[in-house]
Amino acid sequence: MINVSHEAAEWFKHELGLQEGQSIRFFARYSAGGVIHPGFSLGIEVDEPVSMGVSSVVDGITFYMEDKDLWYLDGYRLNVAFDEAEGDIEYKYETAD
Repeated sequence: MINVSHEAAEWFKHELGLQEGQSIRFFARYSAGGVIHPGFSLGIEVDEPVSMGVSSVVDGITFYMEDKDLWYLDGYRLNVAFDEAEGDIEYKYETAD
């Protein structure tokens, strides 16, 4: 349910000073924007899992979402890529089959 490209993982490592073995949590947060749920967007934080719902390990970094936030991706896959032109990560939501 979460796919992170190698380039995006490298961006997280560089921007957040991450070391191998650390974790990035994706979570639903209140926001003025939002692609798949109006009023909510995806937040990130460096944190250790408590009740991991889904995860993906890329370049030694665990990217995950807690059980309590899985509603945000209900029916979708999260693809995290690096946009070279913008020099930033981008989230792409793909309908889950």
